[in-house]
Amino acid sequence: MTYFLDVDDADLARLHRDLAARAAADGLLDVAYRTVDSPVGPLLLARTPVGLVRVAFGVQDHDAVLTALASTVSPRVLEAPERLDDVARELDEYFAGRRTTFDLPLDLQLLRGFRRDVVLHLPDIAYGHTASYAEMAGLAGSPRAVRAVGTACALNPLPVVLPCHRVVRSDGSPGQYAGGAAAKLTLLDLETRVGVAA
Repeated sequence: MTYFLDVDDADLARLHRDLAARAAADGLLDVAYRTVDSPVGPLLLARTPVGLVRVAFGVQDHDAVLTALASTVSPRVLEAPERLDDVARELDEYFAGRRTTFDLPLDLQLLRGFRRDVVLHLPDIAYGHTASYAEMAGLAGSPRAVRAVGTACALNPLPVVLPCHRVVRSDGSPGQYAGGAAAKLTLLDLETRVGVAA
Protein backbone atom coordinates (compact mmCIF):
# COMPACT_ATOMS: atom_id res chain seq x y z
CA MET A 1 0.00 0.00 0.00
CA THR A 2 1.30 3.45 -0.91
CA TYR A 3 0.62 6.55 1.17
CA PHE A 4 0.84 10.10 -0.09
CA LEU A 5 1.28 13.05 2.21
CA ASP A 6 -0.70 16.14 1.40
CA VAL A 7 2.00 18.82 1.57
CA ASP A 8 1.44 22.22 0.02
CA ASP A 9 4.05 24.53 -1.51
CA ALA A 10 4.28 26.67 1.63
CA ASP A 11 5.06 23.60 3.75
CA LEU A 12 7.70 22.44 1.27
CA ALA A 13 9.31 25.88 1.24
CA ARG A 14 9.37 25.96 5.05
CA LEU A 15 10.88 22.46 5.21
CA HIS A 16 13.52 23.44 2.67
CA ARG A 17 14.41 26.60 4.65
CA ASP A 18 14.70 24.51 7.82
CA LEU A 19 16.94 22.00 6.05
CA ALA A 20 19.21 24.77 4.74
CA ALA A 21 19.41 26.42 8.17
CA ARG A 22 20.26 23.13 9.90
CA ALA A 23 22.85 22.22 7.28
CA ALA A 24 24.49 25.63 7.68
CA ALA A 25 24.40 25.44 11.49
CA ASP A 26 26.00 21.98 11.42
CA GLY A 27 28.71 23.06 8.96
CA LEU A 28 27.26 20.87 6.22
CA LEU A 29 26.43 23.58 3.70
CA ASP A 30 29.53 24.34 1.66
CA VAL A 31 27.83 25.94 -1.37
CA ALA A 32 24.54 27.81 -1.07
CA TYR A 33 22.83 28.96 -4.24
CA ARG A 34 19.83 30.78 -5.62
CA THR A 35 18.61 32.14 -8.94
CA VAL A 36 17.55 35.75 -9.53
CA ASP A 37 15.94 37.45 -12.50
CA SER A 38 17.83 40.30 -14.13
CA PRO A 39 17.82 42.41 -17.30
CA VAL A 40 20.40 39.95 -18.72
CA GLY A 41 18.30 36.89 -17.92
CA PRO A 42 18.32 34.53 -14.95
CA LEU A 43 21.52 34.61 -12.90
CA LEU A 44 22.69 31.74 -10.73
CA LEU A 45 24.42 32.98 -7.58
CA ALA A 46 26.52 30.65 -5.42
CA ARG A 47 28.47 31.32 -2.26
CA THR A 48 30.68 29.45 0.15
CA PRO A 49 31.30 30.42 3.78
CA VAL A 50 34.17 32.59 2.44
CA GLY A 51 32.05 34.56 -0.03
CA LEU A 52 30.45 34.71 -3.47
CA VAL A 53 32.10 32.01 -5.58
CA ARG A 54 30.04 31.94 -8.79
CA VAL A 55 27.68 34.02 -10.90
CA ALA A 56 26.38 32.29 -14.03
CA PHE A 57 24.15 33.39 -16.88
CA GLY A 58 21.23 31.28 -18.05
CA VAL A 59 23.05 30.49 -21.31
CA GLN A 60 25.79 28.83 -19.25
CA ASP A 61 23.38 26.04 -18.12
CA HIS A 62 22.81 26.44 -14.40
CA ASP A 63 22.58 22.68 -13.82
CA ALA A 64 26.00 22.20 -15.41
CA VAL A 65 27.42 25.04 -13.28
CA LEU A 66 26.06 23.45 -10.09
CA THR A 67 27.51 20.09 -11.12
CA ALA A 68 30.89 21.74 -11.71
CA LEU A 69 30.72 23.44 -8.29
CA ALA A 70 29.89 20.09 -6.68
CA SER A 71 33.00 18.53 -8.24
CA THR A 72 35.44 21.45 -7.82
CA VAL A 73 34.32 23.06 -4.54
CA SER A 74 32.21 20.58 -2.56
CA PRO A 75 29.39 18.09 -3.16
CA ARG A 76 27.48 19.74 -0.28
CA VAL A 77 25.48 22.14 -2.47
CA LEU A 78 22.02 23.28 -1.46
CA GLU A 79 19.54 25.89 -2.62
CA ALA A 80 19.48 28.41 0.24
CA PRO A 81 18.20 31.72 -1.18
CA GLU A 82 18.36 33.70 2.06
CA ARG A 83 22.13 33.13 2.30
CA LEU A 84 22.47 35.21 -0.88
CA ASP A 85 20.08 38.03 0.01
CA ASP A 86 22.93 40.56 0.18
CA VAL A 87 24.16 39.56 -3.28
CA ALA A 88 20.66 39.75 -4.76
CA ARG A 89 20.13 43.17 -3.15
CA GLU A 90 23.39 44.58 -4.53
CA LEU A 91 22.63 43.21 -8.00
CA ASP A 92 19.16 44.78 -7.87
CA GLU A 93 20.76 48.11 -6.92
CA TYR A 94 23.28 47.77 -9.75
CA PHE A 95 20.62 47.02 -12.37
CA ALA A 96 18.52 49.92 -11.05
CA GLY A 97 21.48 52.27 -11.55
CA ARG A 98 21.93 52.94 -7.82
CA ARG A 99 25.19 50.98 -7.37
CA THR A 100 28.43 51.32 -9.31
CA THR A 101 30.63 48.96 -7.28
CA PHE A 102 29.98 45.81 -5.29
CA ASP A 103 30.79 45.41 -1.63
CA LEU A 104 30.62 41.64 -1.21
CA PRO A 105 32.99 39.06 0.24
CA LEU A 106 34.37 37.00 -2.65
CA ASP A 107 35.72 33.47 -2.77
CA LEU A 108 38.27 33.38 -5.60
CA GLN A 109 39.20 29.70 -5.32
CA LEU A 110 38.10 29.04 -8.92
CA LEU A 111 40.80 31.41 -10.22
CA ARG A 112 44.47 30.56 -10.66
CA GLY A 113 47.59 32.01 -12.24
CA PHE A 114 47.33 34.62 -14.98
CA ARG A 115 43.53 34.31 -15.12
CA ARG A 116 43.42 35.37 -11.48
CA ASP A 117 45.74 38.32 -12.17
CA VAL A 118 43.47 39.51 -14.97
CA VAL A 119 40.22 39.10 -13.06
CA LEU A 120 41.60 40.91 -10.00
CA HIS A 121 42.30 43.93 -12.22
CA LEU A 122 38.76 44.09 -13.65
CA PRO A 123 37.49 46.41 -10.88
CA ASP A 124 40.24 48.86 -11.93
CA ILE A 125 38.09 49.68 -14.96
CA ALA A 126 35.82 52.47 -13.75
CA TYR A 127 32.06 52.13 -13.98
CA GLY A 128 30.83 53.42 -17.35
CA HIS A 129 34.27 53.00 -18.94
CA THR A 130 35.97 50.25 -20.91
CA ALA A 131 39.50 48.94 -21.38
CA SER A 132 40.91 46.92 -24.25
CA TYR A 133 42.11 43.36 -23.96
CA ALA A 134 45.61 44.71 -24.65
CA GLU A 135 45.35 47.24 -21.82
CA MET A 136 44.25 44.49 -19.45
CA ALA A 137 47.18 42.33 -20.52
CA GLY A 138 49.49 45.20 -19.56
CA LEU A 139 47.78 45.68 -16.20
CA ALA A 140 48.14 41.96 -15.48
CA GLY A 141 51.87 42.16 -16.21
CA SER A 142 51.96 40.34 -19.58
CA PRO A 143 51.46 42.90 -22.38
CA ARG A 144 51.58 40.26 -25.13
CA ALA A 145 48.99 37.97 -23.55
CA VAL A 146 45.98 39.55 -25.25
CA ARG A 147 44.33 36.22 -26.14
CA ALA A 148 44.90 34.93 -22.62
CA VAL A 149 43.05 37.99 -21.31
CA GLY A 150 40.13 37.05 -23.53
CA THR A 151 40.16 33.55 -22.08
CA ALA A 152 40.39 34.90 -18.53
CA CYS A 153 37.37 37.13 -19.14
CA ALA A 154 35.41 34.29 -20.73
CA LEU A 155 36.11 32.06 -17.73
CA ASN A 156 35.58 34.75 -15.08
CA PRO A 157 33.54 32.96 -12.39
CA LEU A 158 32.04 36.24 -11.12
CA PRO A 159 30.80 38.20 -14.14
CA VAL A 160 28.94 41.46 -13.47
CA VAL A 161 30.44 41.63 -9.95
CA LEU A 162 33.97 41.49 -11.39
CA PRO A 163 33.17 43.45 -14.56
CA CYS A 164 34.66 41.56 -17.49
CA HIS A 165 31.92 43.13 -19.64
CA ARG A 166 34.00 46.34 -19.56
CA VAL A 167 36.80 44.69 -21.54
CA VAL A 168 36.44 45.34 -25.27
CA ARG A 169 38.46 45.00 -28.44
CA SER A 170 41.03 47.64 -29.36
CA ASP A 171 38.69 49.02 -32.04
CA GLY A 172 35.99 49.57 -29.39
CA SER A 173 33.75 46.72 -30.52
CA PRO A 174 32.41 44.60 -27.67
CA GLY A 175 33.97 41.24 -28.45
CA GLN A 176 32.79 37.94 -26.97
CA TYR A 177 31.02 37.48 -23.64
CA ALA A 178 30.09 34.42 -21.56
CA GLY A 179 26.55 35.72 -21.13
CA GLY A 180 26.19 36.38 -24.85
CA ALA A 181 26.64 39.49 -26.96
CA ALA A 182 23.23 40.93 -26.02
CA ALA A 183 24.01 40.67 -22.29
CA LYS A 184 27.34 42.46 -22.73
CA LEU A 185 25.73 45.28 -24.69
CA THR A 186 22.95 45.56 -22.09
CA LEU A 187 25.49 45.94 -19.27
CA LEU A 188 27.60 48.47 -21.19
CA ASP A 189 24.49 50.44 -22.15
CA LEU A 190 23.22 50.44 -18.55
CA GLU A 191 26.52 51.81 -17.26
CA THR A 192 26.77 54.40 -20.01
CA ARG A 193 23.21 55.67 -19.40
CA VAL A 194 23.65 55.80 -15.62
CA GLY A 195 27.09 57.41 -15.97
CA VAL A 196 25.67 60.13 -18.22
CA ALA A 197 22.72 60.74 -15.87
CA ALA A 198 24.96 61.01 -12.77
